Amino acid sequence: MSETVLNLSHEEKQYLLRIAREAIATAFEGQRYTPPPPPTEKLKEHYGVFVTLTIDGNLRGCIGLVEGIKPLYEGVADMAIAAAFEDPRFPPLQPDELPKVTIEISVLSPLKRIRSVDEIQVGKHGLLIQSHGNRGLLLPQVAVEYGWDEEVFLSQTCIKAGMPGDCWQHPDTEIYVFSAEIFDEKEIAGEA
Repeated sequence: MSETVLNLSHEEKQYLLRIAREAIATAFEGQRYTPPPPPTEKLKEHYGVFVTLTIDGNLRGCIGLVEGIKPLYEGVADMAIAAAFEDPRFPPLQPDELPKVTIEISVLSPLKRIRSVDEIQVGKHGLLIQSHGNRGLLLPQVAVEYGWDEEVFLSQTCIKAGMPGDCWQHPDTEIYVFSAEIFDEKEIAGEA
């Protein structure tokens, strides 16, 4: 399986987390955020990326780009703003919540369509399931956080897509796997 893993450096991770937080803070001021130039060329490459916001370990927003349609550093800034203000599951983030938020970034490898669910490695792979115009995605860390096995992970991804939990068994359903490089502010602060 050809998966691209960036192996981001500590400095690159710090930069991405910093611009995610700055983008949200700037949005509160009603300004458009322009990230400072990235420290490396690697951060200008196009990757899918999700930004997850939590407060005290509870989800507060998560939005991302499944595929790399823009440079990684721009995608991080844009998805941080989207996670804070556009996740339909939550009200927009309030200024007093920002200091309590922990930001997590997941940089995605390219999607790979699989032919057999035996190819799924829980803990390594995230899933994207699509059928009849519906599409659902769960990041690799979700299955681990909830202690799901392969079948529950598949079912929950179907449900996320707004389809029956057994949709993954239908022949017209497409299943894709991807891996992710995942890091958050707590981890990076601990490495400093």
